[in-house]
Parts: sequence; structure tokens; C-alpha cells
Amino acid sequence: MRPALLSDDDIAEALKDLPEWSRTGDSITRTVQAASFLAGIELVRRVAAAAEAANHHPDIDIRWRRVTFTLSTHDAGGLTPLDTALAREIDRLQAQG
Repeated sequence: MRPALLSDDDIAEALKDLPEWSRTGDSITRTVQAASFLAGIELVRRVAAAAEAANHHPDIDIRWRRVTFTLSTHDAGGLTPLDTALAREIDRLQAQG
């Protein structure tokens, strides 16, 4: 079963608790500046494991120490609770260092 789309109000409310994330259309994005290239790769590895466990996968762009995560539930056609939950998990993993 496909998750329900979040309303614009739901997304705005969720982003209050996700201050590093911004909305662009049907996705939310966050860019992290890692301490080193390998630290960025390690963050991607940890996010990949969490994403696999949740069966919900972000788009990830790696540019040296800058890692950008973009979330959207493509099969639902926009943002769902899966995206905000994974955004919170990415924030948690990033804070761990």
C-alpha cells in the first residue's frame, strides 16, 4: 500500500522540526558539509543502511565534502511521512558525526 501524501500544511509543520531541510516542489533537500571526504562517505554509508532498513531511498549527490540528500516518495507522487521520518534519521546520523 502506497503511503498518503502530506498536505502543504503538514509539510510546513514538519519542516519546523527539520530546520536544515528545504522544500522544492515535491521534495525536501539538505546539504551537509562533512569534515572530510571520507567522513562524508561514511555518513552516506550509514544513511544507506537506514534507508535500506526503511525501504525508502534518498537521492544522494556527493561533491567532495558536500553531501546533498533529496527525499520524495516517487511512487506516491510527492512527500509522505516516509520522507519526514528519513529526514529525521539523516539528521540524527549526521549529528553523531
